[in-house]
Amino acid sequence: MPMTTHATPQSPSAAESGSPQPNVVFFFADDWGWGDLGCHGHPYVETPNIDRLAREGTDFHRFTVTSGVCSPSRTTIMTGHFPARYNIDGHFAHVPTNARRNMPDWLDTEAPLLPRALLETGYRTAHYGKWHLANDMIPDSPTPAAYCYDDYGAYNCSGEQMPWYDDARRTSAFIDQSVAEEKPFFINVWLHEPHTPFHTLPKYEWKFRHLERADQIYASVLAHADERIGQVLDQLERLGILDDTLIIFSSDNGPSRAVDPGEPQLQYDSATGAGWGNDASKGVTGGRRGYKGALFEGGVGVPFIARWPGKIAAGKVDESSLLNAVDLLPTFCEVTGAKMPHDYAPDGESILDVLQGNRSQETREKPLFWKIGAAWPPDPKRPDHWVSWAVVKGRWKLVSNQDLSHLELFDIAGDVGETCNLKEEQIRIAEDLLAELKRWQATLPKEPTGNVFSNLRQDL
Repeated sequence: MPMTTHATPQSPSAAESGSPQPNVVFFFADDWGWGDLGCHGHPYVETPNIDRLAREGTDFHRFTVTSGVCSPSRTTIMTGHFPARYNIDGHFAHVPTNARRNMPDWLDTEAPLLPRALLETGYRTAHYGKWHLANDMIPDSPTPAAYCYDDYGAYNCSGEQMPWYDDARRTSAFIDQSVAEEKPFFINVWLHEPHTPFHTLPKYEWKFRHLERADQIYASVLAHADERIGQVLDQLERLGILDDTLIIFSSDNGPSRAVDPGEPQLQYDSATGAGWGNDASKGVTGGRRGYKGALFEGGVGVPFIARWPGKIAAGKVDESSLLNAVDLLPTFCEVTGAKMPHDYAPDGESILDVLQGNRSQETREKPLFWKIGAAWPPDPKRPDHWVSWAVVKGRWKLVSNQDLSHLELFDIAGDVGETCNLKEEQIRIAEDLLAELKRWQATLPKEPTGNVFSNLRQDL
């Protein structure tokens, strides 16, 4: 299990070798569907600031995350590993639920961490917004400070819960301080939107008053999030460092949908307060199959837009390169000059050359794997949420139920909608991918290890 923490002596950073170290701002939304962008053709959602990133950068249409739910995807961003390596295949909940799922209560602080490597390379690091690598219901879980951030403001974590709308203000203040100290910075801005509860403000509701109530709620929260992204872009521009900053916008999984939607109802969340519930979830997947929680592309295929003038092409759309969240840590390391421990083995690979347009990646030779808890047989009300395991290699994706008794095979490079099951036509390929999946399963731990359990487990 890849839990190495001891760093080796660092090779020269980008700054030490004569190249300036770029700043990085990583916007990571929560449940933002692939189709929920103006630049992706949404009929009423307005996202002018994200659309600006697409105009001034490259929009990658075939990016996936490592889970259909929140905490596993965030684990990958931090570690560069498939989350199943840490027994994290669902969202962190209260302790009895974590124990029942054979999950830890938080991500191990001794895991190999991107922010630790960045600190050792001279970066200032910060995290603002959603955490969910533990839970606010677990008071003895480590705060984000324990994961090598110079500063943080967060919710879905232990301790004080930062107001969900304060992410842009805190980010701007950290940028100011970093510039004053003449240090490069790496900032996670993990947006709340459009996760429930939907926190609407009159300003944005008025803007979309012509829509049906659920659509009005949904459009208003996305507009508010997009405006906060714009505030950060404006701050970078005022300071003259916008073009020296790699900016990425993405999401942790696909959009949520109510099983039997009705009139939106208010609900309360202990981390972010009161807002509208899942009946107002109107996210769309751009024709991809399934929604949040599924391992089909609607659950794991998300927006991914990268802006870095002079490095990443402006106004370009890449519709074919198969990229994944496990590639981000190696990419961020290459961009910043950060070095992981000598025995660290990433599950992905740097895609900097793909981002820069120097290479296309229409097939995937380094395999991708997914694990999630899913019921079998399929629930008629959630017909695409039965997949527990998935693997992508080459141009092919194999999906399976929990006990591997039902398999489906898709040419994922050409069939993003996963409409044509080719298992019977491509029996040998299905067998090879199943063998690949079983080899990976054999490497996974049977249970969580490390200092990852709350004292509340003593009461179970």
